[in-house]
Amino acid sequence: MTELPDPPSDAAPEELSTVAPRLRELRRRSALTLETAARRVGLSPAHLSRLETGQRQPSLPMLLALARTYGTTVSDLLGETAPERDPIVRAGRAEPSEAGGWTYWTVGGAGRALQALRVHVPQRAQGDLVRVHPGEEWLYVLTGRLRLTLGEAVHVLEPGDAAHFDSLTPHRLAAASRGGTELLFVHTLLQSGAAELCLGDRAPHRRDG
Repeated sequence: MTELPDPPSDAAPEELSTVAPRLRELRRRSALTLETAARRVGLSPAHLSRLETGQRQPSLPMLLALARTYGTTVSDLLGETAPERDPIVRAGRAEPSEAGGWTYWTVGGAGRALQALRVHVPQRAQGDLVRVHPGEEWLYVLTGRLRLTLGEAVHVLEPGDAAHFDSLTPHRLAAASRGGTELLFVHTLLQSGAAELCLGDRAPHRRDG
């Protein structure tokens, strides 16, 4: 997979201060070398090393890819795992985080086979990021309009519209309205040697329709 330039991240360093050591800990716990783990998420070993040492901050799609590779959740990577499973997620406990221009709230329980997020995508944020990985994704548009690219097909979703698709289909999410879009986003967590995330538009078949 072609190594691409680092995508921008709007997250302040202190917001993701726990990510670097956590990434290193989870990789070693998974008995993966730096080279093997980097290959599974479509990064170079040097790029992953910079993430593990805090020299670079990962975008939300990168966090999702790393969480899948290590069989965990984004909230766990961020050190937000609750000491015990509580089936109720209260609105006041959902703290916003930012990565790569997206603002997101964890609205599901930790350590589950599904991860649920509420996501705000500003217009033009990460519009060129294409993802490919095992599993399924479901999303529901709350406000604004969402441009969802699945393979060669482009769909514009309005508030109240939903999509459910196989994550092995190359997919891209972008806001299609000036104020951005807010959506509910649910995906499966699968730890697989074939899992990969393709970032940017230089990978094959990664062009806007």
